[in-house]
Amino acid sequence: MSDFQRNAFGQTTLGRTTAQGAVVDQGLRSYMLSVYNYMSLGLAITGFAAIGAFMLAVSSEPTGAVARGMNLTQFGVMLYTSPLKWVVLLAPLGMVFFLSARLHKMSTASGQIAFYVFAALMGLSLSSIFLVYTGASIGRVFFITAAAFGALSLWGYTTKRDLTAMGSFMVMGLFGLIIASLVNIFLASSMLQFVVSVAGVLIFAGLTAYDTQRIKEMYYEGDDSDSMGRKAIMGALSLYLNFINMFTMLLSLFGNRE
Repeated sequence: MSDFQRNAFGQTTLGRTTAQGAVVDQGLRSYMLSVYNYMSLGLAITGFAAIGAFMLAVSSEPTGAVARGMNLTQFGVMLYTSPLKWVVLLAPLGMVFFLSARLHKMSTASGQIAFYVFAALMGLSLSSIFLVYTGASIGRVFFITAAAFGALSLWGYTTKRDLTAMGSFMVMGLFGLIIASLVNIFLASSMLQFVVSVAGVLIFAGLTAYDTQRIKEMYYEGDDSDSMGRKAIMGALSLYLNFINMFTMLLSLFGNRE
């Protein structure tokens, strides 16, 4: 009788443990899916905004305003050649600082709207790549980036190795990358640009794996649903920035210029 009771207790404990583990696994899958959904929608908004802005900016008819051999509409003149271009280029950076400082205080709905506004501004900023690179090479590099990003993020999600040390090293490298990019604005060195692009691909590849693991670990902190929603948006923002930066670095290395 006592043996039966011990077995019954063990089965009950095992059942509870299994059920709790299943709940955690299901919750984690739902959380990570929301992160990737936010990121994917942000990338889609960026792509549509970039393509739409470019289509509005160029004309098949002579307009008297030309940039890189393409005829510009009045909108294109404002977007690519007027002082407004600096506003367009710097607006996404300003939004990143804004989101980093304020997102944890926003509601989930407000955070989503702010993230999508940021993605649209990034699309306007990136629309100029269609003046520089062929559409075919942009598409090719995008799919290369997507495949690499997917593999790196999957590794970051599944690996048992602690990537904290690697992430800290990559963040330090990111600061060096920013400094080198600023210096090259004045030097305009093609060799330094090549080095920056290669280093950038490696750094953002490492950050993709690290951020995925970090975002996964954030789930286990056990916050309420609203906090979890904000965390999902912050995680999506991190992965989105890694994807965009890896894409632009690869494009500078492998894109075919117009």
